[in-house]
Amino acid sequence: MSGADEAQTGGFLPSEIDTTRPSIARVYDAFVGGKDNFEVDREVYRQILQIAPEAADTGRLCRAWLIRVVRFLAGEGGITQFLDLGSGLPTAENTHQAAQRVNPEARVVYVDNDPVVAAHGRALLEENDRTRFVAGDLRHPATLLADPVISTHLDLSQPIALIHSNTLHHVPDEDRPGEAMSTYVDALASGSYLAISHLHMPEPDNEHHALAQEAQGKFLHLMGSCIFRTREQIAGFFDGVELVEPGLGYLFDWWPDGPQDTPPARGDHLLLGGVGRKP
Repeated sequence: MSGADEAQTGGFLPSEIDTTRPSIARVYDAFVGGKDNFEVDREVYRQILQIAPEAADTGRLCRAWLIRVVRFLAGEGGITQFLDLGSGLPTAENTHQAAQRVNPEARVVYVDNDPVVAAHGRALLEENDRTRFVAGDLRHPATLLADPVISTHLDLSQPIALIHSNTLHHVPDEDRPGEAMSTYVDALASGSYLAISHLHMPEPDNEHHALAQEAQGKFLHLMGSCIFRTREQIAGFFDGVELVEPGLGYLFDWWPDGPQDTPPARGDHLLLGGVGRKP
């Protein structure tokens, strides 16, 4: 099967790129300084900058956390296969590049439902024969895990790393993200890891609570999806795995590469992340 054929196997792929509505993947691309976005996506970015001028730095913080997590998983975690759900558009550094620097034999499958991401996913196949892309919906784990590209490229009977980097806060409660995560965790082999980063709604007496509420309102108005969840709600997505140190916390506290020269920005306190291992 050719790379282009594999990239379209499983899940669904919208036939056209809608430039009149913001895309989650393209908005994140704008946040990290990418070029694969349209004016409607940049407008969301500008609106968020009005209430959180440090938002661009926070976007880069998310990517830096993901790369540190992948390095840990490919190194100390001993993981050789990765399933990155809602992977978004390629940036300066991606999951397969971080993993393969530690272990050149590492295999990666990216999943996303955005047609722009799919185009880039097909390009990744051409440059790296240990990387695959699937157009699919992470809200339907049973269908996704049965996809022939995933089941062929990854051995789900062996440990894998399942990555949800900034995805679950775009899944509303009515779509039952907790049930989806239970299905994913149940399907993981012993020794697998689960990595999640998620927008956080602090307690009402927290100094960052008002910013979280305002940012959530902006995202919901402009994009129609973005749920800031409490620490307890986010922790619930890790049911069935054991969190590794330092547990569920701010992204800037998760195995930083070195001392922080400046204090974290306000927006940096609106994201929690963690990594858990399935016993």
